[in-house]
Amino acid sequence: MAVDFDFTPYFKRYEALVQQVDQVFENMRQEFSDCETCSRGCCDCCFALFDLSFIEALYINHRFNEKYQGRSRALIIERANRADRETYRIKRKAHKAHGEGVEEADILKMVASERVRCPMLNDQDSCDLYDFRPITCRLYGIPTSINGEGHTCGLTNFKEGQAYPTANLDAIHQHLYKLSAELVADLRSEYVQMADMLIPVSMALLTDYDATYLGLPGSDEDVSQKDEENERILARRNRKEEKSRIREHVAEAAKIYTKKGV
Repeated sequence: MAVDFDFTPYFKRYEALVQQVDQVFENMRQEFSDCETCSRGCCDCCFALFDLSFIEALYINHRFNEKYQGRSRALIIERANRADRETYRIKRKAHKAHGEGVEEADILKMVASERVRCPMLNDQDSCDLYDFRPITCRLYGIPTSINGEGHTCGLTNFKEGQAYPTANLDAIHQHLYKLSAELVADLRSEYVQMADMLIPVSMALLTDYDATYLGLPGSDEDVSQKDEENERILARRNRKEEKSRIREHVAEAAKIYTKKGV
């Protein structure tokens, strides 16, 4: 992510939110130790389908690029491409269902039932970016609520219908959106609605968040300069090809004339 912009203040604010989320999980672990059953080697949450906020996608992309190079990076990119194709298939299916009038609640249940292996999940069933994993991953295993509806991992011992302290995902998502919107405004991006983006983990890893993608001031000029240079190169190439065709035509004509005895 080679961009002339200091993302550090925004990343630090995101990390502060992550610390709060981790504390919520730890409090639940201590208070309901007989219910919370997360343990090393369990990767059920690593097949859940969810999207990242813009700030979260940037942060994970940054940490991934910072940590991985060479063969190990190529393997993760390969897994990300597979996951991205599968995610696209599921989202197309959901979009089609919406167009056919299927209720939103039923579409959400359908999507929730799908299983896509996270590209960061390695062959040993552990996370290759565990220290920087998304907030959704950090809260998996304790009761959460979104749009007023409660959820929890089916592998835990939390009882359905019983009241528990619950992590409010709506409030967390709102916080992430606000942080994303402030970042987009500070970037002075031409894409003013970029904060609204919801990005799969696979796409967060695959995307090159350069100045052009982010719509930064001046990036269009750079692209225009590159386009002009490419046009000049193409023009020179076309002239060379045209001269070559002329030479071939002359040579062919010479053969014909020779055969005719001209």
